[in-house]
Amino acid sequence: MIAFTSSAFTMPSTRPQNTREAVGSIAPPPAGPPTPAVPGRYSPCSATMASSGEEMSSGSPGRASSDTEPPGPEPAATCAAQLDGAEDFEVLEEDEDDLSELPPLEDVGRARGPLREDAQSSEQGPGEAAEDPQEWLDVLGSGLLKKKTLVPGQGVESRPRKGQEVTVRLRATLEDGNVVEENPSLTFTLGDCDVLQALDLCVQLMEMGETALIMSDAKYCYGAQGRSPDIPPNAALTLEVELLEARDAPDLELLSGREKIGLANRKRERGNFYYQQADYVLAINSYDIALKVISSSSKVDFTPDEEAELLDVKVKCLNNLAASQLKLDHYEAALKSCNLVLEHQPGNIKALFRKGKVLAQQGEYREAIPILKAALKLEPSNKTIHAELSKLVKKHADQKTVETEMYRKMLGNPSASSAPVKCKDKLTWSIPWKWLFGATAIALGGVALSVVIAARN
Repeated sequence: MIAFTSSAFTMPSTRPQNTREAVGSIAPPPAGPPTPAVPGRYSPCSATMASSGEEMSSGSPGRASSDTEPPGPEPAATCAAQLDGAEDFEVLEEDEDDLSELPPLEDVGRARGPLREDAQSSEQGPGEAAEDPQEWLDVLGSGLLKKKTLVPGQGVESRPRKGQEVTVRLRATLEDGNVVEENPSLTFTLGDCDVLQALDLCVQLMEMGETALIMSDAKYCYGAQGRSPDIPPNAALTLEVELLEARDAPDLELLSGREKIGLANRKRERGNFYYQQADYVLAINSYDIALKVISSSSKVDFTPDEEAELLDVKVKCLNNLAASQLKLDHYEAALKSCNLVLEHQPGNIKALFRKGKVLAQQGEYREAIPILKAALKLEPSNKTIHAELSKLVKKHADQKTVETEMYRKMLGNPSASSAPVKCKDKLTWSIPWKWLFGATAIALGGVALSVVIAARN
């Protein structure tokens, strides 16, 4: 497993900030888990582009660095089916390891029960802070995420800042006391959504050296899906956390090619995890962080192979971003992501397929059909593209029929068949009158001539 390297930037979030006035309840969040926003597009967090849960590296899933291996990956077919379930577009995922190894939220360790006797006794020690260790802090004001200090830290000034790399000791248990996670040294980037939301939110409120107990609803842990086989669906967790270290993240400009690729892949895989959890806003946040890592300037020279690999990771992130944006009905953003992919790879089938779907959703059937035909030409055996194209052709025909009827009504609903008949009738009557007029003229001329001749005689 690659040691976790964090980025040198952070993404804004709607979660509680690392403020120094964390002594009361923070306003309750809107329905659903706290989600980072996307500048100019989603909310205050981040994300400008990215795609479906597609290709994940076949190696160990990217996670916050830890000494504990994650549980076994989900089968590749199941993950691929989940990614574009509504589209049944698994065929396009076969050549890549699309989420075949779903990264757990983090390498939180396999831990013991809720809290130890020595931790409890330390609460009674003479070095207690002014804050009452027994008092629970309602972090979000909803009662779903609470924190209690067991061992006081070094003061509010020692709290870590967003964007820093933090190292914690972590133990997690279920409500029945069964240990499900334990990690003596878990490192992650604070505020990047690289770990459980409950952990990411509460560590921002911890002091250096502090040991805290966190009680979290499933919403901020593993959600409705849980984590097979040890964490059931909708399971609340109790976390015992000790903040060991906080340091500034490394400068992105000084990362080597391999380090930058590894960091971008870990962020992308984290986005794939959130996509599987149907948390598309957080998925977009992770994909956007990965894209910023890839696009950051560098003072280190990369080899051609590293440049090519970075481009491949960028294309995967953009494709994944587009799929997430489609799930949120953000069609203009998804179209932009698809176009960015096609700038690098004009024959990218996934980008063509999703661009066709975006245009179809916008009612642009005339533009969508040629794009899907181009995708089908690249992969004629793909049944999903066949089905989507057939559906669009039918919709386009129906649309043309509706438009024709509308134009007829606007023009007074003239009958298409009556005009030629009317013209034909007119022609039928006009011929006899012409002949009659000519015959009359000739007859009158003959009579006049006869009168003239008779007069001369």
